[in-house]
Parts: sequence; C-alpha cells; structure tokens
Amino acid sequence: MTGSPAGPAPAVPPHERHRRRTLGIKIALLLFFVILALRLVQIQVLRASEFQEIARKQYEAPIVLPAARGAIMDRNDKVLVSNSTFVSFCADPKVAGNERDDIALALARVFKRPKQVYLDLMRDPKKRFVVLERNVEPSRAAKVPVAELRGLIVMNEPRRIFHYEHVAGQLLGVTGVDHTGLSGLEMQYDRWLRGVDGSVTMQRDALNRTRASAEYPRIEPKDGLNLELTIDAEYQQVAEEELAKGVAKMKAEAGLVLMVDPSTGEILALAHVPRVDPNNTATLDQATLRNRSITDMFEPGSVFKIVTATAALEKGVVKPDETFYGEKGRYKAPIGAGRTIPVTDTHPLGNVTFRQAVEQSSNIVMAKLSPRIGAQTMFETARRFGFGTLTGIELPGETQGALPRPVDWSGATLPTMAYGYGVGVTPLQLVMAYAALANKGVLMKPFVVRKVPDENGEMNTLVQPSVVRRVMSEENATLLTGMFEGVVQKGTATQAKVEGLRIAGKTGTARKVVNGRYKPGDYTASFVGFFPADHPRIVCLVMLDNPRGGLYFGGLASAPIFKGIAEKIFSIAGKFREIAPTVMASATGVIVPDVRNMKIDDAEATLEAGGLDADIEDDGPIVIGQTPAPGTTAERGATVTLTTVAGPAAATGGFALVPDVRGLTIRRAMNSLAVQHLDVVIIGTGTVVGQTPAPGERLRRGASVTIRCEARQSGT
Repeated sequence: MTGSPAGPAPAVPPHERHRRRTLGIKIALLLFFVILALRLVQIQVLRASEFQEIARKQYEAPIVLPAARGAIMDRNDKVLVSNSTFVSFCADPKVAGNERDDIALALARVFKRPKQVYLDLMRDPKKRFVVLERNVEPSRAAKVPVAELRGLIVMNEPRRIFHYEHVAGQLLGVTGVDHTGLSGLEMQYDRWLRGVDGSVTMQRDALNRTRASAEYPRIEPKDGLNLELTIDAEYQQVAEEELAKGVAKMKAEAGLVLMVDPSTGEILALAHVPRVDPNNTATLDQATLRNRSITDMFEPGSVFKIVTATAALEKGVVKPDETFYGEKGRYKAPIGAGRTIPVTDTHPLGNVTFRQAVEQSSNIVMAKLSPRIGAQTMFETARRFGFGTLTGIELPGETQGALPRPVDWSGATLPTMAYGYGVGVTPLQLVMAYAALANKGVLMKPFVVRKVPDENGEMNTLVQPSVVRRVMSEENATLLTGMFEGVVQKGTATQAKVEGLRIAGKTGTARKVVNGRYKPGDYTASFVGFFPADHPRIVCLVMLDNPRGGLYFGGLASAPIFKGIAEKIFSIAGKFREIAPTVMASATGVIVPDVRNMKIDDAEATLEAGGLDADIEDDGPIVIGQTPAPGTTAERGATVTLTTVAGPAAATGGFALVPDVRGLTIRRAMNSLAVQHLDVVIIGTGTVVGQTPAPGERLRRGASVTIRCEARQSGT
C-alpha cells in the first residue's frame, strides 16, 4: 500500500513572519550597536591618544620664538656682527583656497616677479605651509596688503648683519639660512652664539584666526652670547685696504696679512684677498671662505732663516762679526758621499760677516753654517719656535705644517732647510715665531677671542696670555733683532722703511711646489716685521701668492705693503702714546694725532708729547671730537680743541651712549643704533651726514635718534 503524496507546506502565519522579521531587525540593530560600541572603545580608549593628537594639530599651531644670535665685537667694543629682523612671506594653500590668485598678484606687484611663480608654489592644496618670499626688508614688506589676503602668513626672521661688509670675512665666517654657523668664528662658537629658541602655542578657531593658548606656557627664547675678539677693527681695515692695493699692483693671485701683539699673543688683524662679504653668501665658495692663514702651509724660504740664525747663536757656533765667503753668488754645498747640491744667492756676495749675511739674506752662508749647527739642533730649534705643531688657536681647520724628523732627512735636507726649503709652515706659525723674537725670546700662544664661556655658560671670563716656552735667550733675541733692523735699514727690505720708526724684519721669496715639482715662475713673496724694534707692539706678516707684476721678491712685492700698513697704524697716536713724539714730526709742522675716545688726561699727554696744546670743552672725562682733525698738519704749539663727554659708566642701567653713525649707510647706522637699544628716525636717503642727538650723548634706552642722510655725489 503506497502512501499518499505530500501536500503543500503549511503557510507561515502572517504574525510569525512579522515576528521573524522583527527579530532579524533586532539582531541587525544589536550587531550595529555592538560594532559601534567596539569602534567607540577603539577610538576613545585604545586609540584615544592618537586621535587627540590629530585633533590638537587641527586647532593648535605651535610657533617658534627665535633667539637672537649673539653679536661679535672687536677689542674696543665696535660691533662687527649683529642681527636685524627681516620678513618672510609664507602661505597655507588649503586656507587660501580661491584667494591664492589674489596672494600671487599682490606679491608679484611688490617683488616684480611673475605671478605664476607664486601660483606654482601654492598649487598643491595638501601642503599646509609653503615659503613664497624670504628675508624681505621691513620697508618693502610693508607694501604687501597682508590684512586683505586670507591664508598669507607673515613671519619675522632674524638676519645676520656684518656691519663692515667684507672686513675680516674669513675670520668671522658665515651662517646658513637656519642661522647656524658654517665657517670661521660663527661655526667655532655656534653653540654659544645661537642661543636657545623659545615657543608659544596658538589656538586656531573655525575662521582660522589664531590666539595665544592659556593652556600652554610661553617659553621665552634665550638669546645667544656676545663674542668679544682681540681684533682691532681699525687695524683690520688698514690691513685689508693696503693688502688689496698691493695685490692689485703686483697682480698677485691672492694675499694675506697677519698682525699680532707679541707680548700677549693676541691676533690684532687677519686679512685675506680675495675678500668675502658674508652679507652676500650666494656667490661664496669654500675655497674663498677658507682661512688660509691656518689651513694652508708653504715652504717659507728666507723668512725661515730666523731658525738658522737662532740655532747658530744659541749653540754658540757663530759670532756676529765672523767672516764668511759668499762665493760670488754660486756655491756647491756638499751633502755626503762626494755629492753636492747647487746653492745660489740673488745678491752675489764676497767676504761678509754673519751679520751682513743675515741683512743680505745669503743662502750660501746659511748653507755653509748648517753643518756646524747639526740636524738635531736645527730640528729642535724649529720645534721650539712652534713649527710642525698646532698653535692651538681657537679657529677651525688649523694644520700643523710639516717638519720631518732628522731620521727621515736626506743629505740635502740640512743645508736646504737652513734657507727655508724642505719644511712646511703656516702663516700663523711664522708670525708667531717672529713674535717670539720680538718678545725677547718668549713664545706666546695665539688667541683671537678675548672672553670665553665660564662654567655657567656666560661669556665673561677674560682670556689671559699664555706662555708656551722660551725659544732663545734674551741676549740673543736682542742681538738678532739688531740684525733684522739692518735688513730693513740697509739690506733686502729697504722698501719697508718708515721714517722715524724703528722696524726689524725679514724678507722671503720661495718657489712653489705644484703637483710635486717646483713650477717655474710661481713664487710666494713674504715680509714679516715688527715695530717699534726697541719696544715691539705689533708683528705683521705680509704674504703674496704668485705676484705677476714683474717683482716677485719679498723685499719688492710684500715689503711696500708692510710699509703702508705701518705708516697708517702708527699715525693712530692713541695706540702708541709712549712713542708718539717720534712719529708726529713733519717737514712742515706737526701731524695732529687721533685722541678721540681717549681719557682726557691721556689725550692731553699725547698732544703735549707732540708739541701741541689742548683746549677742553665741557668737563667730561672722555674725548669724542677734536679740531683740527686727526692726520692734519698743524704748527708746533698750536691748540687742539677737544670735545668731551661722560665716560662709559654713564651707559649702565637703562641708559646708552649714542654711537657716531655719521658716514655710515642707513642699514649700518640702524643696526649700530639697534645694538644700543635706540630707535631711529630717518630723514632722506643715502649716507648719514648728521645725527641728533650728537655722538656720546646719554639717552634712555628706547629713545629715538634722528639721522639725516644724503645721496653720495658721483665721482667722489
């Protein structure tokens, strides 16, 4: 019996279908809320800090408060380097939106650049910050209608100002766009000069307006420390001017001047040609920025004879009046095993004393004397002078030169080293060797920064002169100084003579090595001297690289530059008060010394020593002006009118002394006044021809100084 076929499935009642549908919806809603809850847990608990940071970035804008980089001053507190505030224009392309075209048009009109340049910079709306113009002078930046341009950001940025442009450019060095030192003292002392930036956090509202946030403390910037140098700005300017003229006249490839105080080791001037202007770094390269006085070494030639003469005198193997035969300028020096090397003199000599051989720079006599000295004594004497070792000066990149030990010498080394070959020296080593002679035989450590950081990081510890060692006896130093005076008076350096001034020095002419060989026609011409010879105050080295003007000898190419420097520096009577009478005499009268910035007693003494009377106006202790002007000629017994003012103590507290900005450009005048925390009112354009109040007046910091400017006439 078969079963009956299955009938249709019973229909689901409507209320059951409704129940199932409701259950499904409830399950779906439950799952949705479970997922939502899990997501909320993820956002608000597991990833809360991440999303809080994203939100914070959307409404908070941290702003860096840049620290002012420290100023650099010379030994007399003249500001060489300081800061000025310039303006940079930036944009937020997303905020600017449709106003990007207006921003580009406004900047194009002010800066005379194609509008498309700025549009291209703001093309990507995903970028939130782009730089449109950098380091704009405030007067020009004021022409941009910032308030009308949504999304345009204005930033005040400090900029390094070198007040004397190219003066001491290689020594001072340069800074980069982030105001970090890249060379010279700017790099060596960057840690103290740059300071520590501060910050403030701004909150941005829905309209993109910013205001300071009360939730975050404002961190004030800590400005950098000022750096005080041993450099004298007056000496430095004189050295650079005379060196530039000499390099041009002699058609040299380059030149340098190094000036030092022999009694302390202080560097007074360090000049290079080609010069660099740190205000304009776009065209500078590393070769030009290099401080060649410490980084480069060369074979010194005859200026190295200071070592030979010292070694012979100290060992007692020669007397000043001992006679030598000069071989009429040609000699074959024995070097062992029957071999010889040729030695020549530019000035052929017959029988001469040792003193005369030094005066006439005889290579032959020095070569003949070298076997008596011996290799070990020659080496030890050169080492005592500091050759072959670092001087330890606080400048980057110093090289120690090359002084091989006797064990590595060939037979030809001793006689050739006697007249300055086979050894590599730096200009700094050379000038310090002559400074040791000028300092009665005592070598000092050179330095260029007068104050260094103490344990608290403050730049207020005065550097004390440091004795390295005694190089020779005081008796032999006096003896050798007399010989080097003869070099200037009647020897190879007569072009360095200055009437009324005792100068001692030595010339040097050395062939240059190029690719391992002496290149014909390539020379280094040198002269190093010190004055006054009886009481040395300055040692000065002048060196020319490849003079091409037909005169390549040190006595003819470099000595005249030294003379120009010595004459100008010695005319600054205030620097040499105890010997002023010897330099102030003139064929037609008396040369008026410069007594400005001197104490009144010192000024009166200086004028009296030169045969002049003083008429003092006001009752201040400091001289700020004089009539007749310095350097002019007056009759003996004439009266010099002195204008005085209260001394530096008046500048303490909330007051400052008004600097003399007459003759400066507007930019340099503004920065000189800014360093004293004085405001400026400018009348006219060009060079400053007058100022109110007068130089030296005492003003409260923040007061205004009015300067009158006029354009320079062409041809002057």
